[in-house]
Amino acid sequence: MKALTLTEYGKLVFGNAPDPRIEDNEVLVEVKACGICGSDVHGMDGSTGRRIPPVIMGHEAAGVISKVGGRVTAWKPGDRVTFDSTISCGECWRCRRGEINLCERRRVLGVSCADYRRHGAFAELVAIPQHILYRIPAEVAFHQAAMTEPLSVAFHAVRLARPEVGDVAVVVGAGMIGLLLIQVLRASGCSSVIAMDIDPEKLKRAGQLGADLCLDSRHKESFGRVLERTEGRGADIAFEAVGITAAVGAAVDSVRMGGTVVLVGNLSPKIDMALQSVVTRQVSLLGSCASQGEYPACLDLIARGRVNLQSFISAQAPLSEGASWFDKLYRQEPGLMKVILEP
Repeated sequence: MKALTLTEYGKLVFGNAPDPRIEDNEVLVEVKACGICGSDVHGMDGSTGRRIPPVIMGHEAAGVISKVGGRVTAWKPGDRVTFDSTISCGECWRCRRGEINLCERRRVLGVSCADYRRHGAFAELVAIPQHILYRIPAEVAFHQAAMTEPLSVAFHAVRLARPEVGDVAVVVGAGMIGLLLIQVLRASGCSSVIAMDIDPEKLKRAGQLGADLCLDSRHKESFGRVLERTEGRGADIAFEAVGITAAVGAAVDSVRMGGTVVLVGNLSPKIDMALQSVVTRQVSLLGSCASQGEYPACLDLIARGRVNLQSFISAQAPLSEGASWFDKLYRQEPGLMKVILEP
């Protein structure tokens, strides 16, 4: 098969690679679309330590089953599928509780670290365990289905927060996950969704996708406007989608006494936090990791047109051109958000 392989840090090569071998409980998927994730871009230079060469990256994907293993009964060749990026074991204590994203033996597609290597979907073919497959509705195109993974990250974070109809929510960080959070919060019944960022262009896009108030988080008066919108209380829930000290601080400052802050971004391994503000106002802090079986709900949102995914897709390009698109994303070329590669 053809694949885009990280052969050494900073070097992606399109060429021949061995066809994946499937186990009895796996299927072989012919990949039709695979999105370039920010974690792939950061992993390319070795900074994350989770893309040790050689490895075929890629975990935001969709395609068609071409072959099934001997113990696969619910799937057949020709089925249109997408799949979770996290491979859970299904047997450990956490999996039995439904916490598949916290599996003790979890593996991530397209990741190569000290503990394991699992080739991903920047290839014509990828091997996928049957228990992480999800059927693509007829109304959903492959490039849309490939976006289910990032959408599920936002959906899981919102589900953890348990918003009530009429809640006011703040989203700090208007990158792709933040913009997906805004749309999911709108669909969940929040009466007002407030976006915060430091980039005017990102705030503009947040307004286009459902935020009814867009604020620069560097300005103190922005927090006053949150209070104005909430009769002096503060937001009921806030989502931090960056992962740096300033953004976490903005999320904490935005919520009311007894409010909830959900931490989704993890750019920095450590941050400083206003501990007394959290404790004395009884603010709940929740960490949100990946997703936990929310794919069917996300695919339903996509099929019903409740989320706008097309606005995120900057380009759809052949897999053979993948190295050049990685380079553009790595250099943070203006205007680029999501690039979908098609084998």
